Amino acid sequence: MILDRFARFAVASREDDLPGDVAHAATRVILDWYAATVAGTESAPAQVLAKALVNDAETGPARLIPSGRAVPARVAALINGTASHTAEIDDIYRDGLYHPGSPTVAAALAAAELRGVSGPALLRGVAVGFEVGDRIAAAVQPAHYTYWHTTGTVGTIGAAAAAAEVLGLDAQRFAHALATSVTMAAGLQQAFRSDAMSKPLHAGHAAEAGLLAALAAEGGFTGALDVLEGEAGFGAGMAAGTPDWEAAVTGLGEPWLVTRTTVKNHSCCGHTFAPVDAVLALREGGLTPARVREIRVATYGAALKVAGQPDPRTVFEAKFSIAYCVSAALSLGSVRRVAFEPEAMASPEIRELIGKTTLSVDPGCEAAFPSRRSARVVIVDTDGAEHEHYRATRRGDPDDPLSDDDLSQKFAEFVTPVIGAGKGAGLADALWCLADLDDVRNLGVQP
Repeated sequence: MILDRFARFAVASREDDLPGDVAHAATRVILDWYAATVAGTESAPAQVLAKALVNDAETGPARLIPSGRAVPARVAALINGTASHTAEIDDIYRDGLYHPGSPTVAAALAAAELRGVSGPALLRGVAVGFEVGDRIAAAVQPAHYTYWHTTGTVGTIGAAAAAAEVLGLDAQRFAHALATSVTMAAGLQQAFRSDAMSKPLHAGHAAEAGLLAALAAEGGFTGALDVLEGEAGFGAGMAAGTPDWEAAVTGLGEPWLVTRTTVKNHSCCGHTFAPVDAVLALREGGLTPARVREIRVATYGAALKVAGQPDPRTVFEAKFSIAYCVSAALSLGSVRRVAFEPEAMASPEIRELIGKTTLSVDPGCEAAFPSRRSARVVIVDTDGAEHEHYRATRRGDPDDPLSDDDLSQKFAEFVTPVIGAGKGAGLADALWCLADLDDVRNLGVQP
């Protein structure tokens, strides 16, 4: 059975240390997750959940980020996971239309704090969670993405795998953890077709449910081991019966897919990235907002469905609007924190550029999706001249990655405003040294 093969791979891989590049990739995704989580705590979803679930009498072995508030492990997984998917700067597995870090790291960290495991054990748990989740995500696409939010659905399975690995489950219990998680997988795309808090909750719920599945399996709870490939299982019900499950378990760890993670370079929906990168390239060539008559964006169809908001009025809508993001890129030169502050949202220049932007599907970009996220942008200037840039991939994708220095700069940009430069730098240093940490509970969220 498919889940059993994932479990046997995870257990067998413990015989050797993680390869250096895999451990480093896992370190990068954890550091990036912390940046997304700290930034996300400033927004309502995590704050509302904390108010609803945490009281003065409650304590536990895990901690909320960045306050360090002690809470039960499942509460930490839920709230931290939700926070990490709120600011729209969390990582991506391109081929799976999936944000693996939010649920996977949240669950792995909560399990690690619960048991007091080492930094290397946390890194292994994250690497295993990405391997299982990324492969299942790729297997169910593109059919799954028609209605389902992969981060909420497959994220539950990746979170269970990560937690099961941190807990050191044997192969049988590991497989049952995965099986139980599959039947709790949920998250509908309609949740992010409007301005609601449900989308980040998908990631938090996935983290909590995955951790629950692993803890229950540790105690002997069983699941249906054929729940992926069975005739009434995940593939049949949530992917139109199309997954090639054999391909999903062939060549596990060759390479470890955590090394193929996309690090977001902009704080908005990943479907906006290729158009934004193209506009930034044209801006570097000397184009300014005052010289623009028209902006034509041609990309793949899913980008228009998810990020085609034509007249965004809230931050949420703006982050899911190609028109807003390319306009902000041209006006500001960046689509990160500043682009979604009130001054930018009300900018007459950005609003004027939005009105000059049109979107369409490019056949070549559509054919390359989802393994390549591309866009072709044409800006017509006030003299009628056309300036074109084709972006074959996104900055931050595996074929155009952010360096460690780039990642550190991104971390500082999003963490410093929340906890200060000194604490942020100390936290970054500790995270880069996870491989040397004896007990994850000694990782200070407020150094």
